[in-house]
Amino acid sequence: MEAGRLRILVVDDQSSVRQLLTAVLEEDGHEIETAPDGESAVEKLRSGYHDLVIMDIRMPGIDGVQALEQMVELAPQTGVVMMTAYASVETAVKTLKLGAFDYITKPIDIDEVRRVIARFAEASAAPDESAEEEAEPSRGVIGASEGFREVIEVAHRVADSDASVLLLGESGTGKEVVAQEIHRSGNRARKPFVAVNCSAIPEGLLESELFGHERGAFTGAVRQKKGRFELASGGTVFLDEIGDMSSALQAKLLRFLQDHTFQHVGGGNDITVDVRVVAATNKDLEAEVAEGRFREDLFFRLNVVSITIPPLRDRSEDVPLLVEHFLRLHSQGTKPKKMSPKAMRLALNYDWPGNVRELENAIQRAIVLSRGETVFPEHLPAKVRAAGGEGDADSIGEGKTIREVERDIIVKTLKQTEGNRTRAAEILGIARRTLQNKIKEYGIDL
Repeated sequence: MEAGRLRILVVDDQSSVRQLLTAVLEEDGHEIETAPDGESAVEKLRSGYHDLVIMDIRMPGIDGVQALEQMVELAPQTGVVMMTAYASVETAVKTLKLGAFDYITKPIDIDEVRRVIARFAEASAAPDESAEEEAEPSRGVIGASEGFREVIEVAHRVADSDASVLLLGESGTGKEVVAQEIHRSGNRARKPFVAVNCSAIPEGLLESELFGHERGAFTGAVRQKKGRFELASGGTVFLDEIGDMSSALQAKLLRFLQDHTFQHVGGGNDITVDVRVVAATNKDLEAEVAEGRFREDLFFRLNVVSITIPPLRDRSEDVPLLVEHFLRLHSQGTKPKKMSPKAMRLALNYDWPGNVRELENAIQRAIVLSRGETVFPEHLPAKVRAAGGEGDADSIGEGKTIREVERDIIVKTLKQTEGNRTRAAEILGIARRTLQNKIKEYGIDL
């Protein structure tokens, strides 16, 4: 963002409020766009970058809270300030926990609005490390194993390219997380990232979801609708489970990849958009091509760069990092719980056939079942406990303690980043201050 100048989206069903904030904030030098309801606000956020959203909570249709939930997923880098005439501690806590930057009350105090905007601009320009320490962790890339580091290195190398990327790997390995990292690290980061699960949308609706439709194109099409490719203009479309796409739709996708043009369902005009495509599958697409279930020409178009994400059983050294990450992520604003040494040993000895997704579900379950500050073996699923081997509860494989394993991972990561602590903290998925404390605690000197 330019110093002192923000691109702000004002969302309120009252035109008088939109006009007031537009007049005042444009006079302050900001670029203002408006929306009358939550649904159109989310669509505007999909189609272009905004630094900040100022949005009313009470609106018809999708209310502010529902729109906030979608915005946090769609554009986590965008700040959201809520407006409410029904101020209450419950409302404030709910919106802040969902990811709002702050909230203001109605009737609107312009000076208060300006103070909140100034605080957001200051926080965005120079984030405070102590705030980072307490902030809810993101769902970013977590892992220090050699196999996973190679995945992220390739992802960063191709981030600025427009080439299509095909992500391969078992279900639950984190293909969407890697796709988001490709988008976040590249020159499209300020544009939308739009994910589509091709197996979750009925075949008859998927074409409309991807390419949009004209009014009257089919029963229920009461108005024109933009598809995901239009909404992601300038950004990235992530096509998950691409191997489940029908042959007819594969042909339409191939045309789009060749010249970036398509037509709405029921339309006759060509539409051109600039979108980078990242696709993913847990199927063997070469085998699918050989069996005639997947177009060979589409496979080659998608497979310009392929990245295979290793299963969690092949990168067990990442398990402690992921466990700590999920304990923090799902603590719901409370002090994160800890894993007992024996519970951590069980987690390391289990193969996790469902990969990272299964591990996250197990940690969520353990947090719910654990009443104290520590997760013990009895809080883990029975199949995880059954896979546990014999040995001292404080040891983890090869006679190493949890502390020794953690120290080794930190040392490896610091060597990989040539001592760059900020980058090492990003790879480990922890705050920089946490990393500094652990370096001091373990006496690490590189």
